[in-house]
Amino acid sequence: MATSANQSASGPQELPTRQRRSLGLDEVLALAAFRRATLVGGGSGPDRRVERVGVLDSATDVSAVRPRELVVTSGLPLRGASAAQLRRLVFGLVAADAAGLALPVGRHVDAVPAVLVTEADRRSLPLLALPSDVDLDDVLEDVLTAVLRGATAASDRSEDVHRALLQIVVEGGGLPELATGLVGLLGGAVVLTTPDGRVLADAGEVADLAQAYAGACFNPSGRLRTEDEPVGLSRHAGLCGNHVVVRIAAGRTDHGRIAAFSTRRELTTDDVATVERAATVAALAVTKQLAVRAVESKYQGDFLRDLLTGQVGPEVAVEHAASLGWDIDRPLVVVVAELDPDEGEEQTATLVARPAGERFAAAWQSVVRPRDPQAPVVGFHREVVAVLGAPAHRDVDRLVRELVREVSGDGGGGRRSFGTGVSRVVGRPEALPRGYEQARTAVRVGRRVQGTGSLAHFDGLGVFRLLSLVQDGGELRSFAEQTLGPLAQVAGTGQERQEKADLVHTLEVLLDANLNVAEAARRLHFHYNTLRYRIAKLERLLGPFGEDPQLRLSLHLALQILRMRDA
Repeated sequence: MATSANQSASGPQELPTRQRRSLGLDEVLALAAFRRATLVGGGSGPDRRVERVGVLDSATDVSAVRPRELVVTSGLPLRGASAAQLRRLVFGLVAADAAGLALPVGRHVDAVPAVLVTEADRRSLPLLALPSDVDLDDVLEDVLTAVLRGATAASDRSEDVHRALLQIVVEGGGLPELATGLVGLLGGAVVLTTPDGRVLADAGEVADLAQAYAGACFNPSGRLRTEDEPVGLSRHAGLCGNHVVVRIAAGRTDHGRIAAFSTRRELTTDDVATVERAATVAALAVTKQLAVRAVESKYQGDFLRDLLTGQVGPEVAVEHAASLGWDIDRPLVVVVAELDPDEGEEQTATLVARPAGERFAAAWQSVVRPRDPQAPVVGFHREVVAVLGAPAHRDVDRLVRELVREVSGDGGGGRRSFGTGVSRVVGRPEALPRGYEQARTAVRVGRRVQGTGSLAHFDGLGVFRLLSLVQDGGELRSFAEQTLGPLAQVAGTGQERQEKADLVHTLEVLLDANLNVAEAARRLHFHYNTLRYRIAKLERLLGPFGEDPQLRLSLHLALQILRMRDA
């Protein structure tokens, strides 16, 4: 039994992130108590490091041996042990992930047992022979002192790293400069991302990183798979090197991740401490950036809201917009993107993600700015408004589809569902209020008709565009109820409501098929005679719509109103 002198696949394999300072075997042999020691078996072992030291009390009980522990024995427990017991001893030490076994020769044993040497060689367990006059207390003291001294040095280095990285932010640097500074300390490549993995800044061997880790840590769009990457040291089977992932957090707010990658050397627990220091500084940089952006956004948002509601004259608007870096004196398109309701905020066990509205606005700004740097993009709570220059190719729908694709999902919108509405092209600044209302109408009607995640252009709303112009929703409902009669009533038993819903669906399909009974029966998977029976029942309830085109039009409009109301 050992008494410790310091008790205490295809996806990524998580490694420990919090370890003591460890010593290599060469560092142990350089200690005063080991200068006359001889390595008699096991070689250097496969990456065996010494983090603690303990004394072996029994050759048959190694239950107390800790991982990365150098086990020392006086030799007395080995005297009289059988060959089988010695083999089991080496097996038990290797199974416990011991760092090695050391024993003095000439005191209780005249030589290191041959079976012990053979088994240590076979299992790559370092076996050290100490001179007989070595005091075991000196051995324990030297190893523990070296471990603690190394931990102190690592702590001092960590403080130096923190000061160096903090100086970057103090001197006005942001996330790109911080990534560059971290690469200078670690080498390899570093990426800083949002909580959902969209890359905000990177530095170092990024091209090599994309090639080596594509499909493992990153998806095809370049997003870090934060949902699959554990915090701390990890590696992927079949890939060289390893990587560190650390959260960027301020208080209980999750601002993202720092990931450091190395394919040329193994990152260590000391490197984890360095990345953790960088994450603290990154949280400061992000918080600073958000504070500045909050002031700027409020000022810009107030002006854009006044502009979109017609409270600013066109001459003043153009000049003031130019001072903000915006160009509104050109053909424009208003795009309104609104988060879909009734979706819970993303949370972790101890951290809360930045408010969805903030991340949503930041995502739109990041994808619009490279295409149109002079386009206003402002967030209003759950709504983001972008006033884009009309594209030269005049294909507005294509432009907006590309933007929506980049913002949604892997593009960084927090993978939250949202609806998007697009106005007609606006030729003059004074027409922006009308364009804003068109885009808002497209969002509202698009969501009612298409459901969540809708994308609608004002000109593509068809009859819904006309219906949306009716401000009195009660009048629309009244028209639908009068036209559909008993089919619009929700009262009745569950079976009666289901029968009404079936009849409404039959009517919708029949009108969509232009009263072609055979085609409607095919779409409904009904027998022809069954559908004829239903048509007769519908005409008894609604009137002879098969012969009255005006009644058919009214029924069609009433059904669209129901779709708008219930979607």
